[in-house]
Amino acid sequence: MHVFCFSMVFTNIMKIFKIHTKQHLPITIEEGWSFLSNPKNLSTITPDYMKFKITDCDLRSVYQGQIIQYIVRPIMNIPLKWVTEITHVVHEKYFVDEQRFGPYSLWHHKHFIKEIENGIEMEDVIHYKIPGGIFGEFLNSLFIRNQLNEIFEYRKNKLIEIFGEIS
Repeated sequence: MHVFCFSMVFTNIMKIFKIHTKQHLPITIEEGWSFLSNPKNLSTITPDYMKFKITDCDLRSVYQGQIIQYIVRPIMNIPLKWVTEITHVVHEKYFVDEQRFGPYSLWHHKHFIKEIENGIEMEDVIHYKIPGGIFGEFLNSLFIRNQLNEIFEYRKNKLIEIFGEIS
């Protein structure tokens, strides 16, 4: 019994990590929403080495309850199945995707979009937890966090390539 209680307490103190990014693009809210809320565009803004491939999805613009299944190859070309659900949507304002099956103990990704002078601001807030306790935290500090930051940096640069920058 004591071991079980200790495990519960120990598990509860494991870290939840956060990534927060913002980007400004010289496009309308309609253009931004149309691109960002379309699952087909995920492969465009994901690094090629990940070989991102949607395996099942209703490819309409995001809607609450939408399930997106895909395979990514983030490490050594090893395929990982990932399933996310769109849990919240407010048209042209934000949507949230949450992992239902995949590599994380927790993946909660909020995508915000708002009009600003000369364009839009995109904001992403991701909370994630790595399985494996202290070992998972070690892997996060060793390479997972860096890889996630690299993926979002790639996305930022790809969106600049597609839409340009606000000068």
